[in-house]
Amino acid sequence: MGLLARSQECKKSSVFLRPFSQWTIGVAHEHGGFQVISPQVIEQRKRSIQKRLDRSQFIDGYEQPVISASNIEYEIAERTRAISYGGIGMIHMLARQSGLIDAINRHLHLFKLYLPYRESDHVLNIAYNALCDGRTLEDIELRRNDETFLDALGAQRIPDPTTAGDFCRRFRASDIGYLQDAIDEARLNVWARQSDDFFEQATIDADGSLVGTEGQCKKGMDLAYDGTWGYHPLLISLAETREVLFIKNRSGNRPSQEGAAPLLDRAIGLCRRAGFRRVVLRGDSKFSQTEHLDRWDADDVIFRFGYENKPNLGKLVAELPENAWKRLARRPRYEVKTAPRCKRDKVKERIVEQRGYENQILEYEEVAEFRYRPLACAQEYRMIVVRKHVRVEKGQQHLFDKTPYLFYITNDRDSSKEAVVFSCNDRCNQENLIEQLKNGTRAFRAPVDNLISNGAYMLMTSLAWNLKAWSALWLPEVGRWAEKHRGEKQELLRMEFRKFVNVMLKLPCQIVRTSRKIVYRLLNWNPWLGVFRRLTTALDC
Repeated sequence: MGLLARSQECKKSSVFLRPFSQWTIGVAHEHGGFQVISPQVIEQRKRSIQKRLDRSQFIDGYEQPVISASNIEYEIAERTRAISYGGIGMIHMLARQSGLIDAINRHLHLFKLYLPYRESDHVLNIAYNALCDGRTLEDIELRRNDETFLDALGAQRIPDPTTAGDFCRRFRASDIGYLQDAIDEARLNVWARQSDDFFEQATIDADGSLVGTEGQCKKGMDLAYDGTWGYHPLLISLAETREVLFIKNRSGNRPSQEGAAPLLDRAIGLCRRAGFRRVVLRGDSKFSQTEHLDRWDADDVIFRFGYENKPNLGKLVAELPENAWKRLARRPRYEVKTAPRCKRDKVKERIVEQRGYENQILEYEEVAEFRYRPLACAQEYRMIVVRKHVRVEKGQQHLFDKTPYLFYITNDRDSSKEAVVFSCNDRCNQENLIEQLKNGTRAFRAPVDNLISNGAYMLMTSLAWNLKAWSALWLPEVGRWAEKHRGEKQELLRMEFRKFVNVMLKLPCQIVRTSRKIVYRLLNWNPWLGVFRRLTTALDC
């Protein structure tokens, strides 16, 4: 039986997490087995740990080391079985409830016979591996040999690492498109649960990233601009939810913008199907793609792109009157909610000064705009320009001043100059997303032997990140605590992948299989358990 195949046996043994009021924490019943614990017991666990963490009990000092265990011994339980990643049951419920499993099996057809795995078994096997701290395909072997993990997912067995790699190699370019269709279908189901304000605006970001390779024989790799051998995948993401919309793998020597326009068009269509009332495109200067600007403008798509500093733009800037410039006031990075503290020593600045290194200090910025028509366009657009006033020093000596310029092209006729600049700067959040895909899910890796297969691997592994985002979006935010719940949803959306794994996946659970269900008995408490409980309750409805 496959990992997630909808067989009769799986229907009899579906993943089951008790409703909100009936959660099992793992307290033994006096007559054997485990008793069902009320939410009050969860609060009791919370108070217990808070009492242990109370520092007032140590005000008189403590003579012995706090970590002082000396009587440790190990034994293997004969009957009780547990897993470290109890949150995988919630993820599996999400995959089922969103329609992802059914969609994969309907859209993607790579096998003539199932011996025994379906396409969804393979796809989620790779995604689940990333969610359970798997860093390579070989880490699947740890899950494959964990009988309790298999029981937790109602699986007789799961694909081994070699089989997972062979599955990646079955993909053609069209098959990646079919898998993407399945993911989009589930994504639309998740989005459909959101409130009306969710659909106010969809901000679509585009960027590329280099993926280095160590192998000598990986087809499709090439030498990138920085001398790295590997691939250059293109990432399209949704800024509001930080979801990965599309990933397209490319050779390492391909320019950043290559193939971006068709994917941006597909992203626009996806967001329009979902019901977003306003669609905004963003990217750095490599993605300005002036041959498409008129078309996007006619389609009521807002674009805000960086623009290359060309000589003709320098001439136009020089012609601007001085009163066209306005001081650009940056927003504070965060709100100070505590009493002001003494400023700490700027260590980097002090070392640079002491050693006589050249140092560039930004004194202030100014912003202006003018009308500009790129050669590939039939009409003019707003060109926003930022002028930076930079003081160059060496040691304590002032060398000279310089004024570099940054340009942004947009058809946004309503937003202020400042708002356009800040929006374009916010695109740096996609850099953070790329970092999460590289070192969190480790989606930006090339474990197999050719460009298309590695592209399929990137898409399947990035699904782990999207499941994180969907778990946040599935959270309800209604009732008297709606504002608090909305804040928790946003925090979960912004959460780094490793932290998400720690607070929502690494939940020690006893696994009990009965003839009708699989029960996850939580054995511990953490501060996010209340959110986890609300999520599983919503998934169980």
